[in-house]
Amino acid sequence: MKKLLILSGKGGTGKTTTASAFIRFSGAPAFADCDVDAPNLHLVEQVEGTREEQDYIGSQKAAIDPERCISCGMCAQFCRFGAVRRTGMTFSVDPYACEGCGVCTLVCGQKAISLSPDVAGRLTLIQGERTFSTAILKMGRGNSGKLVSSVKQALFLKAPEAPFAIIDGSPGIGCPVIASVSGVDLVLIVAEPSQSGISDLERLVRTTEGFRTRVAVCVNKYDLSPDDTRRIEDFCRDRQIPFLGCIPYDPTVSAAINQGKTVADLGGPACEALREIYRRTAELLEIPAV
Repeated sequence: MKKLLILSGKGGTGKTTTASAFIRFSGAPAFADCDVDAPNLHLVEQVEGTREEQDYIGSQKAAIDPERCISCGMCAQFCRFGAVRRTGMTFSVDPYACEGCGVCTLVCGQKAISLSPDVAGRLTLIQGERTFSTAILKMGRGNSGKLVSSVKQALFLKAPEAPFAIIDGSPGIGCPVIASVSGVDLVLIVAEPSQSGISDLERLVRTTEGFRTRVAVCVNKYDLSPDDTRRIEDFCRDRQIPFLGCIPYDPTVSAAINQGKTVADLGGPACEALREIYRRTAELLEIPAV
């Protein structure tokens, strides 16, 4: 299975728009949304089939048994995260602040505090003619990289015969991005033609270089700043990174998003530019450009 990961330096650059268009162009039999903090690929890719869901268990969380607690305050004194809250003479643990370190359980002489597994999110896999894997992380929960790995693992296990998979990654360079990059064949970075966009691109390239993963770049809404687009092309040329093309600003894209459709459904200048970028991406992956 050839695996294509689509990333961007920040949210709103056009990563999911590109991913959804590529899924339509390629007829990809397997794809995943690894932006577990805010998954949205399912809004434009309606997959029919058997739906499997399961809880994602993250780190442990502490809880105080009020029957055992004598309100000594030792747990609050030693909690470096400020997760233990006091209301009158009653102590409780804020699950959003608790990091599950377990110090409170060690200092509690009454054994009134225990750690238990925390349901931090939910994994979803839909399998029919196509296979789609996604997940959502609960607000304020960590271990997003571990959840991303679970999303990818579910896709690869359920669609082992698929020749090609497209993965819509998370924005930025954090843990979910690092987990997304691991094991893929090519990363396509959707860049924004701005000063901050160039900085984001440089940081993302440095991150992917640590995995020795092949990288390619395209620019979305290039005509909003032709000068910055040229700077991105120069950067790619200097670093010997394949530059696959430019996508113009196109109101059709907004219309497609508002209708819950992909750019490939409505056509237009952006659609044709993305089609050509997909063709070049397929050449790098050595797969047929359908």
